[in-house]
Amino acid sequence: MAKDPQELHELHELLRTLRVWDPEVTELPPFDPASAPADPLPLFTQWFARAVAAGEREPHTTALATVGEDGLPDARIVVLHGADADGWSFASHATSRKGRQLAARPYAALTFYWPVLGRQVRVRGPVASAPSDEAQADLHARSTGALAAALTGRQSETLASPQELAHASEAAWEHARRNPAAKSPTWTLYRLRPDEVEFFQGDERRRHVRLAYRREPDGEGWSQRLLWP
Repeated sequence: MAKDPQELHELHELLRTLRVWDPEVTELPPFDPASAPADPLPLFTQWFARAVAAGEREPHTTALATVGEDGLPDARIVVLHGADADGWSFASHATSRKGRQLAARPYAALTFYWPVLGRQVRVRGPVASAPSDEAQADLHARSTGALAAALTGRQSETLASPQELAHASEAAWEHARRNPAAKSPTWTLYRLRPDEVEFFQGDERRRHVRLAYRREPDGEGWSQRLLWP
């Protein structure tokens, strides 16, 4: 396909007008890795709360990376449902593309980005499915819209037309309103139990701080190391 030189020029010019961590909207707080806790979960909780307090619009969204049947990477944005000693949790249909990929290769990575603070958190490790009753309880704790979307189903399948989706969605919304305890059999709560967690704090002089946690081989405790930015 031929490329339009004018469109490419406009794109490049637009990119040049953009800034990373504009001081008008971004605060780059100091981060002393020497004060970091021994376990990454408390630090993640602190950073998450700070992102919320700083006005990050959707701090609970995260990029989920998996591996497809062809061995190539795949990524999309999902919503964090929780983080505790069992792992970082998110949900989807077991029959979706990511569900099938996780069934074949149960290992994934999450990336959180909070630009108002110049912070990233990267989490990587094996993924397991929570018991079905926990998945349904998690679903029913969410909104009617979330339940309707889950009941619509067929995620990642080929869609014949927008009208087909509208019809199925309307029926699912009606079902969700009438039966808020309705079950979605393929809805799955996944938990990523990290082997590695990295915290990145941006610095205006590009002396970024990167603190990496790695789980000890015996599964108990963590080691820490600093990485070059």
